[in-house]
Amino acid sequence: MNHLPRLSLAVCASILLLSACGKTDDAATTTSAQAATGQACGKLTVANMNWQSAEVLAHIDNIILSKGYGCEVELVPGDTMPTLTAMMEKGQPDVAPEAWVNAVRQPLDAAVKEGRLHYAAKSLQDGGVEGWWIPKYVADAHPDIKTIDDALGHPELFPAAENKGKGAVHNCPSGWNCQLTTANAFKAWDAAAKGFVLVDTGSAAGLDGSIAKAYERKQGWLGYYWAPTSILGKYEMVKLDAGVPHDKAAWEACNSKAECAKPVKSDWARADVYTVVTDRFQKVGGPAVDYLKTRAWGNAEVNTLLAWMSANQATGADGATHFLKTRPEVWSGWVSADVAAKIKASL
Repeated sequence: MNHLPRLSLAVCASILLLSACGKTDDAATTTSAQAATGQACGKLTVANMNWQSAEVLAHIDNIILSKGYGCEVELVPGDTMPTLTAMMEKGQPDVAPEAWVNAVRQPLDAAVKEGRLHYAAKSLQDGGVEGWWIPKYVADAHPDIKTIDDALGHPELFPAAENKGKGAVHNCPSGWNCQLTTANAFKAWDAAAKGFVLVDTGSAAGLDGSIAKAYERKQGWLGYYWAPTSILGKYEMVKLDAGVPHDKAAWEACNSKAECAKPVKSDWARADVYTVVTDRFQKVGGPAVDYLKTRAWGNAEVNTLLAWMSANQATGADGATHFLKTRPEVWSGWVSADVAAKIKASL
């Protein structure tokens, strides 16, 4: 606000003094605006989730929020259930960049309805994707194979290493819930009667290794996988159409259970993945909140970045810097031109 009309001639007795008063007032206004901008963002905590795609996104947010918007960011350890529960009950941390919300949808929706939390951007535009996949070179060579049923009609294209004459469906790692859902899908599609065996890959490394081995030898491979992941950034795979929609009732009652006597054919649910922010930060974050409502990327982009990180044994911080340096055409659309300039200058 300009206070000069209220100043007496005694205070500004000459043109020189009037000029000086004007400059002082303008500087005060600028300082006040800068302070307001800083206060609008201020300190915030961002959940650094313990899987690769969420980790690198948290570090991207850290750089953009701190360098572009002047926020004072603290990355805090996180995981889906503990982080979202803490946000719902305690209002901390302020931001969960990559929240896979399906597992906690009901209480989270209630917290959003009550105004305690808010959904920002859909951080993964494609959502989290699960299902059965085949290598792209197999899909290209056999364009008639588009669905799970199509693939199960050709056991010869997906040979089992230890069961001559049989096809192989590679299962999810031991102890993971997807091991149960894949085994039940194997039964629902009656894959054994169609000449297939279910292969226990034992671990995430075993599952990844089976894909790498097939690619090196240009052999057929069929099995469970999910996106976004580094392995799909390194090896181009095609997800098979389940041929049926997701049956939520059957999935929850049987297909996801260990003792499922009669699983049914069902597609995997596409996981909704959002950025979630607290009401406190929604109210005080200013333009930084607008960024979080805009920032979103696709699985193909994430897969490529994760593959680079794995190949270079890069940390989340390394991956964030690499992405911001090499993919400005992607992230510059999330921010204004002046914010983009600040971020580029900081790299």
